[in-house]
Amino acid sequence: MHTAPRPFRRLLRTAVLPALGALLITALPGQPVSAAATLTNTGFESGTSGWSTYSATGRQAASYTEAGGHSGSNRLSHWSSSAYKVETYQYLSGLTDGTYKLSAWVRSSGGQNAAYLALRNCGSPEQRTDLPPTPDGKWVRLVTSVRVTGGQCTVSINSDARAGNWLNVDDLTFTPGSTGLSLKGVDVSTLKKSEDLGGVYRTATGATGDGLGILRSAGANYGRLKVWVDPADGYNNKARVLETAKRIKAQGMKLLVDFHYSDIWADPGAQTKPAAWSSHSYDQLRKDVHDHTYDVLNALKAQGTTADMVQIGNEINTGMLWPEGSTENWDRTAGLLTSGISAAKAVSSSTRIALHLAHGGDNGLYRWWFDNATARGVTFDVIAVSFYGYWHGALSDLQANLDDVSARYAKPVMVVETAYPFRLDSKDGHENIIDLPGELMPGYPASPAGQAAWLRDVMNVVEAVPNGRGLGVVYWEPTWTAVTGNGWDPADPSSGNGWENQALFDYDNRLLPAANWLGHR
Repeated sequence: MHTAPRPFRRLLRTAVLPALGALLITALPGQPVSAAATLTNTGFESGTSGWSTYSATGRQAASYTEAGGHSGSNRLSHWSSSAYKVETYQYLSGLTDGTYKLSAWVRSSGGQNAAYLALRNCGSPEQRTDLPPTPDGKWVRLVTSVRVTGGQCTVSINSDARAGNWLNVDDLTFTPGSTGLSLKGVDVSTLKKSEDLGGVYRTATGATGDGLGILRSAGANYGRLKVWVDPADGYNNKARVLETAKRIKAQGMKLLVDFHYSDIWADPGAQTKPAAWSSHSYDQLRKDVHDHTYDVLNALKAQGTTADMVQIGNEINTGMLWPEGSTENWDRTAGLLTSGISAAKAVSSSTRIALHLAHGGDNGLYRWWFDNATARGVTFDVIAVSFYGYWHGALSDLQANLDDVSARYAKPVMVVETAYPFRLDSKDGHENIIDLPGELMPGYPASPAGQAAWLRDVMNVVEAVPNGRGLGVVYWEPTWTAVTGNGWDPADPSSGNGWENQALFDYDNRLLPAANWLGHR
């Protein structure tokens, strides 16, 4: 784990720095140490050779190299005992025009006004990726990409920091290639019920509008809808999904259908059979899964809103339709999954099949689960994970898992559920799921800025999955604001909402800044 440099080390280093080196690191922007067509000294094994430093606050010494690299001996660090702004950069020229990708391993204290990698002066708009806080001390890989026109580009590492803030960067690469996320989604399963009960949605400037349309304007390009079989309140069933699917497609968005195979919430701790199927045998349950899946998806197709992606089960770590479909009997779990998958593909062969587990930072779970599924011939297109940091670990855990399973199974991966609070208190008096400071992720306060940083950083981790296999991110229930009657229990209209402090609309129903990250490149 990084520890802030001791002040006497700083004084010693600057005292013995050769005069020539001192001149080099104080170079101004546009006055690089050197210019070449390839990035040099990418692991900082030769100190700052090849790199220039500029500080608007006169603290060039805040950029330096020291022992403790990601792979080699050294790393670049930014740190000062006083507030500072510093940029470490390398100017490239003679590049062939095209799209280039920057990759780097990073760590950070968090708390800076800004800390980011950037590609600038490349003949197209600057591209940047912010560094996440890494309180666990583990390295995280980040990427960004830019279109180069004119044969030149500047690779830049930037800090606008408070006293004692630090970052580490190492093992950079700059190669032809591009980055980005093709899927930026929102789960709007509770939207219709909210609207029917008087829920209101406003833009960031206060204009009242359609909640889905506001999210679409912010950049969302996928809508996710859960399907229950026969819910007590009559929402999230086939008819309601058909209704909202029309709105999603009318917005030019794609549709992700999330089958729970239950009348109520399904998750790793509860996979309750629908009441109508409660006495059915395993063989009948396989038929139930097939027929229900086919029925809903075929009706969507018939109305011109074919599902683009389908989840066969929701957070099925422990299987589905307990006890028959529990992973205590993997052959039966696989049989149920195969029934749903075959039905979905029969309706539309182009619809992608996602298999969805929670605990997105638990690589052991994912290897065990998908090894068992693939060994039994379960076919799928996408690995989908839930990742709520306050339950599921650090961003480094998410990255390690996504990197591993995307390569192990040669599949694209996505975070299909994430969220973060923008405040802790409750609007409706019902206890919020996350409502204590001790439940928060280090470096991410319960504030609009903290919520925005969380979504940004999760998206950045997914974007960095190698070989372009990071598909995207879905924000869970951004429209589930505090509306009387729209509580967590579909059988109890008086139940409250424990989620309104994690929605993407504030307590005045205005769109929060985090939604802007739905427009991520």
